[in-house]
Amino acid sequence: MPCRPDLLIRLLFAAICALASCTFAADISTRLPPAVAEALAQAGIPEGSVGIYVQDTQASRPLLAIGEERAFNPASTIKLLTTFSALEQLGPAYQWTTEIYADGALDGDVLNGNLVMKGGGDPRLTLENFWLMLRNLRARGVREIRGDLVLDRSYFARDETDPAEFDNEPTRPYNTPPDALLVNFKALRLQFVPDTQRQALRILSEPALQQVQILNNVTLDNEPCGDWVNRLKLTALGDRASARLLFAGNYSIACGDKERNYSVLGHAQYVHGLFSLLWRELGGTFSGGVRDAVVPAGARLLVSHQTQSLAEIARDINKFSNNVMARQLYLALGAITLGAPASTEKSARSIKQWLTVQRLAMPELALENGSGLSRVERISAKSLAQLLLTAQHSAVMPEFIASLPLVAVDGTMKKRLTGADIAGQAHIKTGSLTGVRAIAGYVFDAKGRTLIVVCLINHPRAQSALAAQDALLTWAYRRP
Repeated sequence: MPCRPDLLIRLLFAAICALASCTFAADISTRLPPAVAEALAQAGIPEGSVGIYVQDTQASRPLLAIGEERAFNPASTIKLLTTFSALEQLGPAYQWTTEIYADGALDGDVLNGNLVMKGGGDPRLTLENFWLMLRNLRARGVREIRGDLVLDRSYFARDETDPAEFDNEPTRPYNTPPDALLVNFKALRLQFVPDTQRQALRILSEPALQQVQILNNVTLDNEPCGDWVNRLKLTALGDRASARLLFAGNYSIACGDKERNYSVLGHAQYVHGLFSLLWRELGGTFSGGVRDAVVPAGARLLVSHQTQSLAEIARDINKFSNNVMARQLYLALGAITLGAPASTEKSARSIKQWLTVQRLAMPELALENGSGLSRVERISAKSLAQLLLTAQHSAVMPEFIASLPLVAVDGTMKKRLTGADIAGQAHIKTGSLTGVRAIAGYVFDAKGRTLIVVCLINHPRAQSALAAQDALLTWAYRRP
């Protein structure tokens, strides 16, 4: 059959166009958008310190991929792996259980023996939930306890982590180690209330534990509020059993009411103090001590308290980047899937086995505690993007995406890109450590398409990278 010249010309033209198209596509996928490049240059951050991956969820290849396979410290964006793997393995309706047992005979409303609390690793046994649990115990007729408070914390292996180890801030609640019976994040919420009539600062503690003494030598002044935390000079004294918080320095009337959380007691001592306080408020009587032991054989179950669902827990972890809850969930995941007692080794093994089932190869992945409060954890932008792509097609996708901060609306993205056209159109998890800035999540662009956007930056000037990351999100939203 003779070859037609016009057909040859058309075929040649198509081949040239296809080659040009491929060349152009490869070009745009490896070059930073101008606004992003400019913002990085202004921040003094080289491209070699950045890992970026942007992909349409309906496409088979990325729109933008730069340093995508390099291993980066992801800071809190690693919580995406912790929460998604937990939602997949445990289900969004999973709940934790805390139990209370009587180790002794009940004579009317008097327990002639010990009260035993068994922790199940609940990530969110808050002050309110703990009070409801004790109120339930009182409603069942128990009033006087003639024994000790015994804590069964054996569901987690004992964690001897020094709270000062990460950043030398042992009183900050985000450094609180996980515990099988973690109550109220082991936190004290201090309110700083200026009293202009007395020209003095009031410091109110919630809860007001007997083991914690607050000494107030603060001077009230009329200076600009400024960095009010560092103007207060805190000296924390004591041990895990008791603590003295000495406040000195100055506090400005212009600051109005402020609050800040502190962690100063050991886990057992905190539970003992809070239990004693609330039990008295509920009309109960208790004067015993506290000690650790497993639930004795023959102990009688009195109360079984269940927490919120995992879907709600994941929302708190991701929206507000709660490190303590993330570490609790990470450990619980290992215990639930591989057996108690929980350990970080079991949790890492559980997640990596799940990744294998999902056919997600992450050779660079390094896990420590699943929260991002780590100098060890590593993942690449490509791996994080592939995780998000898998989540997009998962049955737990609605719960997972809804757990991420909504740009300019809530969580850690509440104050970013306010007033921009992307406001309310992206669910983005953030991460921040000294030398680390990270974002990862979903952008719903101007034409209704869904894009996965990941940007990991490890550099001494990473804290100046907000403008570059916001520019990347804006570019993804407005893309042609």
